[in-house]
Amino acid sequence: MLPDSFADRVAAADWAALGEELDAHGCAATPQLLTPAECREIIAYYDRPELFRTTVDMARHRFGSGQYRYFTHDLPEPVRGLREAFYPHLRTIGTRWAELLGRPAPWPAEFDRWLEECHRGGQAKSSQILLRYEAGDWNALHRDLFGDLVFPLQVVIGLDEHGTDYTGGEFLLVEQRPRAQSRGTTTVLRQGHGLVFTTRDRPVRSARGWSASPVRHGVSTVRSGRRHALGLVFHDA
Repeated sequence: MLPDSFADRVAAADWAALGEELDAHGCAATPQLLTPAECREIIAYYDRPELFRTTVDMARHRFGSGQYRYFTHDLPEPVRGLREAFYPHLRTIGTRWAELLGRPAPWPAEFDRWLEECHRGGQAKSSQILLRYEAGDWNALHRDLFGDLVFPLQVVIGLDEHGTDYTGGEFLLVEQRPRAQSRGTTTVLRQGHGLVFTTRDRPVRSARGWSASPVRHGVSTVRSGRRHALGLVFHDA
């Protein structure tokens, strides 16, 4: 049985192991964060337009095929609670990465302060995403960069059961390695489980020290059924 609070659920992950996985691959799967009933509750949000500030038709913008919606700042409790619960753990990893790359680490300990900085910097729109893919839909490789202020990690949570509710639709991560061909990673999102992944790049050791290896993410073609996912982004748009 999952703990009642989202903070306890997220804290129960082995963050040392997740950090090592992120260091090596740029992504790492979490334990279960949501029950099937909670996943269905979040999926049902999609048909409540008052919860969202805008809807994006991916084909229209040549982002792929499918649709997603950005929540307003008035986030439902599971979305708000999970986002706040992840922030301190991801901040620790992101700060370590920034030190390796010789970059500033501008993310305050208090999540609200970081959001205030985003808003002062002109990034004042909610960036939390609920995605819906039908059979044949896919998401092109991209980065969720909405301005100069960027948090280095983000999370996607699977809301349907792979193999039962849908097939295909694997999460894709493609890393452009320095002076080498790109490396791809595929992950099946388990229902109620999260995947932490790098927003923009990850540090890799080279003969000259540490360098940033650019990373993009996307979703492979959904072969059948319907796939939903919740995207938690830690900088606003």
